[in-house]
Amino acid sequence: METGDADGIVYEVVDSPVGPLLLAATVAGLVRVAFSGEDHGAVLTDLARHAGGPARRRPERLAEAAGELDEYFAGRRDVFDLPLDLRRVGGFRRAVLDRLPKIGRGATATYAEVAAGTGNPAAARAVGAACGANPLPIVVPCHRVVRGDGSLGGYLGGTETKRMLLDLEASWRRAAV
Repeated sequence: METGDADGIVYEVVDSPVGPLLLAATVAGLVRVAFSGEDHGAVLTDLARHAGGPARRRPERLAEAAGELDEYFAGRRDVFDLPLDLRRVGGFRRAVLDRLPKIGRGATATYAEVAAGTGNPAAARAVGAACGANPLPIVVPCHRVVRGDGSLGGYLGGTETKRMLLDLEASWRRAAV
């Protein structure tokens, strides 16, 4: 994230079926989604440190993101069309995050399948680390990545949240058939 952005970090906390979500953005786009189990204050402090100034609450700047999340939870959105600020994510982590939206809603892929899709078939553990460090959970759907045996694996929002998101998406897929 570049310092000196005109508005620095702006944020809003929105209600969702998985609890309050912190949404944070730069002028380049959505930079962070944080679950209620994360320390929102610490997340904002970290983002502000990299932006070179304090985070400011600006709900109007996050209205589009909040609206797309509402549409997602209502089953009316498959893919997010938001500008994303992933400047702080590079290398293999970025390759993993770029791959995740290709896993369709209601579907899952294993860590090994995602690794193979990035051209690094031996990097399944690194895929898990990249998913665990995903700054934009839900929007960049790391919840769709599971272990090779089909079990859930970890999730920043907790395994119960991961299960809820997968069940929600599966219900949309069943309703569309």
